[in-house]
Amino acid sequence: MLSNTRKLALLVGLGIASAGAMTFAPPASAGVDVSVGIGVAPPPPRYEAVPPPRPGYAWTPGYWRWDGGRHVWVGGTWVRARPGYVYHPARWEHAHDGWRMHEGYWGR
Repeated sequence: MLSNTRKLALLVGLGIASAGAMTFAPPASAGVDVSVGIGVAPPPPRYEAVPPPRPGYAWTPGYWRWDGGRHVWVGGTWVRARPGYVYHPARWEHAHDGWRMHEGYWGR
């Protein structure tokens, strides 16, 4: 079974591959927090030049995803904006048992 992180990466990849024919907007995650705990700190974030704003879209910054024993960079992308919501980007947090990845989500 694919993890939520892999599902999200697969959907984002399909959206990019279709060159604008399909737009991916993650569903609202009211109060849901998915995380993965590992013992390896993520590398520093990569610099990404943010493209000029696109009306009706929000930029989701890139992040490091854990993929079977190593960190893999997932580049930033445009997603359809959700009126009344704010996008909270994916982030890593250091916890007592290692590093935890918190998925990006739309919140009020």
